[in-house]
Amino acid sequence: MNSRIDQLFINLKKDKQFAVIPFIPINWPGTDDTISIVETALSAGADAIELGIPFSDPLADGATNQLAYQEALKNGSKVDNLFKIVDKLRTRNVKKPLIAFSYFNPIYRYGIEKFMINAEVSGLDAIIIVDLPPEESIDFSQLAKKHKMHQIFLLAPNSNEKRIESVIKLASGFLYCVSVAGTTGVRDNFSTGLETFVNKIKTKTDIPIIIGFGISKKEHIKFIKKIADGAVVGSAFVETIRNSNNENQRDMKISEFIHNLVEVD
Repeated sequence: MNSRIDQLFINLKKDKQFAVIPFIPINWPGTDDTISIVETALSAGADAIELGIPFSDPLADGATNQLAYQEALKNGSKVDNLFKIVDKLRTRNVKKPLIAFSYFNPIYRYGIEKFMINAEVSGLDAIIIVDLPPEESIDFSQLAKKHKMHQIFLLAPNSNEKRIESVIKLASGFLYCVSVAGTTGVRDNFSTGLETFVNKIKTKTDIPIIIGFGISKKEHIKFIKKIADGAVVGSAFVETIRNSNNENQRDMKISEFIHNLVEVD
């Protein structure tokens, strides 16, 4: 499968560059704000976007993202909105990877086959299901491949050998390595064993490695650039949007935030 994600990492490797991937819940802060936020972030230099499907019990997320999810649900956000957003972005000539981030429950309730069909038709590139472990993902992964989608798996520094091997066996697109054992959220420090853990994974696979959870500033990016292929920036990006007073200020803050990360040497 030579997808947008595969091509992204081929190009980044050739140019010795690094992927910056912001996370944003769909239909937040307003129901119709997602398109503008995504286009502004991509125009500012983001390499892909992670679109969060709001869920009422997001246990892997910290307070910042939990609140945004709650507000998105109050806005009437539903799984179908994801496909409408992705489809509209594709019709507006957005060619960079779009990745869904979800818990399994919303997808299960929506219908797994229906989800995959609509994902492929709309132009979604990948799905991260934070609470679906590899040992329960074999059928789902096969369905994802059938519909030309990557299923992205998470690994944490405390993952044992069995978990690492099972994830690598199913992985495609990239591996999402969690910076710490815990929830999402802005933090100052990563796990002390993160670099060792990433290097360990590199001895087992050539698949690109993205680091997520807690990344918020230049110093984090400088460190991650030395050990991995990219970073997901979630809570800090959400906070940047929340701290904007109006749409014009929001666009300016988004651009400044992304520029600040992509221009790190």
